[in-house]
Amino acid sequence: MSLELSDVTLTYPDGDTRLTALDAVSLTVPSGCLTAVVGPSGSGKSSLLAVAATLIRPDRGRVVIAGRDTAGLSRAELTTLRRSTIGTVFQQPNLLPALTAAEQLQVMAHLDGRSPRTARSRARELLAAVGLADQADRRPHQLSGGQRQRVNIARALMNEPSVLLVDEPTSALDHERGAAVLGLLTELTHARGTATVLVTHDRSHLDAVDAVAEVLDGRLTSGAGAGV
Repeated sequence: MSLELSDVTLTYPDGDTRLTALDAVSLTVPSGCLTAVVGPSGSGKSSLLAVAATLIRPDRGRVVIAGRDTAGLSRAELTTLRRSTIGTVFQQPNLLPALTAAEQLQVMAHLDGRSPRTARSRARELLAAVGLADQADRRPHQLSGGQRQRVNIARALMNEPSVLLVDEPTSALDHERGAAVLGLLTELTHARGTATVLVTHDRSHLDAVDAVAEVLDGRLTSGAGAGV
């Protein structure tokens, strides 16, 4: 199992008390499986994603990534783990305006200490995998919204992560492009064996994913086919 959250509880200060964002949440996502986490705004979806990304330490519970328990890791060790093991697809692509699509990916490999030649080859391979082989030398303003999101996905896969965390990837896309992005994420998850968590409020494309779980008031409940 590449991603496992066990009995995770997370609270935040709220005046003289504490607000519970996650309440004894357990979620297991196997390699090669895309699990969608759905729920209304404020339900705890973003908190779950932040804990899975090791950006926030929970009050209680365990987060195990690629067989490694993250509880005892230092900040530096967590940074290294995120860079080498976790890929994140943000809601907004946030591409650098001056860089081409291929260069957006190559920057990630540079941060991981890979050789420029290897980085160029892998960037081209991933852009081809997301259907952008002929757009590698274009800059963000020359790409459509759907194409920019595909670059965003390819960039998250650049360092061959075991875990892929995806935050509302279709929120800025129309129905057709949103469906295409969800289909692409499922295809890449299966082909590359990542444990993928997709956080979304959009339930219209969930037939494309492998499992569904719902967050409500900080608690996780099973949905149709949920791997929880």
